[in-house]
Amino acid sequence: MLTLVEKIFFVAALAASLYFAGVGFYKVYRAVLRGTGEKPTFGYMLSRLWHAAYTWITTRPIWKTRGLSSLFHMMISLGFIFYFLVNFGDVVEGMLPVTFLGQNIVGDIYRLLADIATMSVLIGVIYFILRRFVFNDKALSYRENVKLVDRVKQGGIRRDSLIVALFILCHVGFRWVGNSFKVSLEGGDPWQPFSTALAQLWAGWGEGARTVGEHLGWWLAIGLILGFLPYFPYTKHFHLIMSGVNFLTKPKRTALGTLDPIHFEDESQELFGVNTIEQLPWTHLVDAYSCIMCNRCQDVCPAYTTGKELSPSALEVNKRYYLNEHLGDVAGGKESELSLIDFAISESAVWACTACGACVDICPVGNEPMFDILYIRRYQMLMENSFPDELKTAYRGMERNGNPWNMSARDRMKWANGLEVPTVDENPDFEILWWVGCAPSYDPRAQDTARALAKVLAAAGVNFAVLGEIERCTGDSARRSGNEALFFELAQGNIETLNEVMGEQKRRIVTTCPHCLQTLGKEYSQYGGDYEVIHHTQLLSELTAARKISVERFKEVDMITFHDPCYLGRQNGIVEEPRKLLLDTNAFVVEMPRHGKHSFCCGAGGAQMWKEEEHGTAAVNVTRYNEAAATGAKTIAVGCPFCLTMMTDASKQADQGIKVKDIAEIIAERLEGA
Repeated sequence: MLTLVEKIFFVAALAASLYFAGVGFYKVYRAVLRGTGEKPTFGYMLSRLWHAAYTWITTRPIWKTRGLSSLFHMMISLGFIFYFLVNFGDVVEGMLPVTFLGQNIVGDIYRLLADIATMSVLIGVIYFILRRFVFNDKALSYRENVKLVDRVKQGGIRRDSLIVALFILCHVGFRWVGNSFKVSLEGGDPWQPFSTALAQLWAGWGEGARTVGEHLGWWLAIGLILGFLPYFPYTKHFHLIMSGVNFLTKPKRTALGTLDPIHFEDESQELFGVNTIEQLPWTHLVDAYSCIMCNRCQDVCPAYTTGKELSPSALEVNKRYYLNEHLGDVAGGKESELSLIDFAISESAVWACTACGACVDICPVGNEPMFDILYIRRYQMLMENSFPDELKTAYRGMERNGNPWNMSARDRMKWANGLEVPTVDENPDFEILWWVGCAPSYDPRAQDTARALAKVLAAAGVNFAVLGEIERCTGDSARRSGNEALFFELAQGNIETLNEVMGEQKRRIVTTCPHCLQTLGKEYSQYGGDYEVIHHTQLLSELTAARKISVERFKEVDMITFHDPCYLGRQNGIVEEPRKLLLDTNAFVVEMPRHGKHSFCCGAGGAQMWKEEEHGTAAVNVTRYNEAAATGAKTIAVGCPFCLTMMTDASKQADQGIKVKDIAEIIAERLEGA
């Protein structure tokens, strides 16, 4: 199609575009490699290839929320992915006297898909232009108290979004127009209905004019790519590629919120945690370029939605803009002069995170902003000795007495007075080790849960034992607040104890606390503690299924809503067992809008239990309580001692007569023959 002069000019323009684009891509590559952590092996990436490709092509994670926007985004992404082939085909046809894929059924289907992809992308882009620039969707903005780099404050996201949107609109639009001239010259094509429809406008034009239109459309469409390509690594559109890199290289975790360990035995390690951007794990630098800037993460963030300074989306956006502004320095190995707290996130935001994992779970491109925050906490705690004063009591208690309440270890079994709760010394042949946990041992309200579970286990004839006074805190709050050294100390001691009492037999551990479930079952393995740990709702479900316990059904249907603890539902996928237990009591389970793996946090995680809540417009626990109360339920059921405390406090404050009970309490109250 192209003349010889055009071909020569195209080759020269292509070479220049690829060169300057290559420089940009290489800088991003070098900057990403500045990050810490092991790089994935070829074998690891090969093992993830199918998962990564499937997730990337189908945009599967995006469908968790915003159904309409997700539909239009898929129309753009699938269309644009197909356009890699379309653009290649157009170049082939421009440079060679051939029809790409031939005049056969394969070629016909290709041209039909290309025509559909064209309209799909155009419609999708127009939707997003209207959404951002006409209707000014508030979901795409940030509150004034959220820290943003200067360029974002000055409208950088809107400007960059407009550039990308116009590029896509013009590139695909000009390709459609140019192709319609081609179809007009060929007399129409039933396999290209949209191009054929547009071609009717040129029916009265002469052949020469239509040939010029075809050439002009080709050059405008392909030329836009050549001009845009060097700019591409610096745009938000880069997420189209980098999201695939994220899916391909992201390290596997035993559970959604499992933190990477610090190996204190390595005496050469001088830095603990993260302070500057190049100290982040390299995959978290990929996160910055993968970010769609859709703000889905801040929609589900309990800190952001209650008015705190934390926005996980802003964190990723700030990283992205900082990297772009300092790309040469970062890629060249220069140490950053600014810390992440200087430009990416405020100190209050760092300590507002509840470590609920909602931002990680919802992200459609696999970003993990929660981990950035927790690694920053590590640096603040271990390197700067900077942390909220309220945590000192909890730390002191864990260090001296093995519990954050700082109560005597000799009092750990007082909750069991009058109950038959054997210790491992009294029953060394136990089948199940009950890890009671600190809250049920020391907190008066959570002790009711422990006593209820003891009653049920006794009624079911379960052969169990507890550690008693030798049990110590698992260290969850220490780890999530950045005190990895204290966590390491607690983990080492607990693993030594557990390995001794568990022996060689295949025994399970049960706990009423999802945080203990996560730490014991998913994180102690990092230090040689491999255990099968289950939640008490799982054990109770097993017992009811085996008819070892039965419950009296409520004579009148009781409306109950179940609040899914973050570390039970989202982090460990346990959502059905608690509901089945409630249904067995004839309860009418009414769901909150946010439930199951998409539950809203109670506000106690991430060591928030031991500190004052950061300033905002509302309390997280009150926000969650109001959501529960709006269902009309008379009882809020929980499966976590932290959630029990937070929901009970909110219920007392509201004074609406709504009860808050652990599922173990509900089952114990309904035991037949009790």
